[in-house]
Amino acid sequence: MQDRPTYDEYFMEMAHVVSKRSTCIRRKVGALLVKDKHILCTGYNGAPKGLSHCSDVGCLREEQNIPPGERHELCRGLHAEQNAIIQAAVFGVSVKGSVLYCTNTPCVVCVKMLINAGVEEIIYSGEYPDDLARKILKESNIKIRKFK
Repeated sequence: MQDRPTYDEYFMEMAHVVSKRSTCIRRKVGALLVKDKHILCTGYNGAPKGLSHCSDVGCLREEQNIPPGERHELCRGLHAEQNAIIQAAVFGVSVKGSVLYCTNTPCVVCVKMLINAGVEEIIYSGEYPDDLARKILKESNIKIRKFK
């Protein structure tokens, strides 16, 4: 009998594959929004379409020694979760009631977007240091759990 991955294993592995497209030089993140065991959209962190990538022009946050989890507005890139939500919007796909599989816990900006988009659960594999994100998630109705 062939071993099959669980759905969590399957989708988390896909999030890690998606992260390989990232052009961020500090952290490669991949995200999937899934509903009823079907992938709605994907996203990875990187510069907006048509703009130079951090891997090509450098990282302002790195140059200024800004710690992870702080000063998100100084990043030229979008986060994986943001790009997944945007991709769904571009193609007219509702993510309400979906599950986010992400290689890292979301930052506070992404958490607020996920709440308003109607995402019901976040499953992640790595930590991202953002105390305010954790606090806001506790106030929300979004379930969150670490993948194994």
